[in-house]
Amino acid sequence: MQMGEAGKGVMAMIGACVVWGLSPLYYKLIAHVPPGEVLAHRTLWSLVFFACVLALQGRLGALRGALQHWPVILLASVLISVNWFAFIFSVQVGRTVEASLGYYIFPLVAVVLGMIVFRERLGLWQGIAIVLALSAVVVLSVGAGVVPWISLILATTFGFYGVLKKRLEIGPVVSVTCEVLLLAPVALIWLAGLHLGLFAEGRPGAVFGSGFFESAVLMLSGVLTAGPLILFSYAARRVALATVGVIQYLNPSLQFMCAVVIFAEPFTQAHAIAFPLIWTALAIYSVAAFRQERAARRAASASVGV
Repeated sequence: MQMGEAGKGVMAMIGACVVWGLSPLYYKLIAHVPPGEVLAHRTLWSLVFFACVLALQGRLGALRGALQHWPVILLASVLISVNWFAFIFSVQVGRTVEASLGYYIFPLVAVVLGMIVFRERLGLWQGIAIVLALSAVVVLSVGAGVVPWISLILATTFGFYGVLKKRLEIGPVVSVTCEVLLLAPVALIWLAGLHLGLFAEGRPGAVFGSGFFESAVLMLSGVLTAGPLILFSYAARRVALATVGVIQYLNPSLQFMCAVVIFAEPFTQAHAIAFPLIWTALAIYSVAAFRQERAARRAASASVGV
């Protein structure tokens, strides 16, 4: 039986989320490499991979037109680089649980930003979900004695990144290629400084080039960054938005499993209270999103039938 376009989209979305969700295993593998060096290589090898994809598609020329929006793209590139750095850092220092929380609360942060920036209406159930998410953050803050800043950085940077992307009428592959292109000079300067011994970053010199394994693994960061995004963009064109939103929770769920089951990170009483609050909030949000989308489809069908 041949799979339809929607089915292919769902499989692509699952594939993207599995790669994202299991990415802590990759970053734990290179935990001995300073996060700044990892981020620089992720930027450069992503640029190489994306450029090859666009070249094969004959779309390299699209970069010139897209870069006309360079101020917005530059701001987006700064946000996504902070997001990447925070995630890499969280895995390396054993705070992947906190990182997974950040990606759990991101959809709710996006709802708040949509209300503030785009004047989108906040429904009753969405409001309840946001209150539950805030309660979870308060519980963690009180339980740990400190605000879960990694979670908040990941959620807010990705949220504002989404706001900027919504203002750009540029395809995701072209857009991200422009972002890493603008970041590439900084990455090159940083790596040059490391190799020349100008920036210690916790160790003399740089890891890349010191051994085949480390060099190959760092180069792989480009594929791990670009591959899921291409799958996601493929899925987004074929799957209902509410379905995409629900499948996306597979990402932080796998990150959470990596943290607790594989990395054996501490899961405190505060976590045991906060995470069910977040999961309940997401369940409420998802049901509300499905109902909203179904109502929109019925309204569209009724208007066509008139």
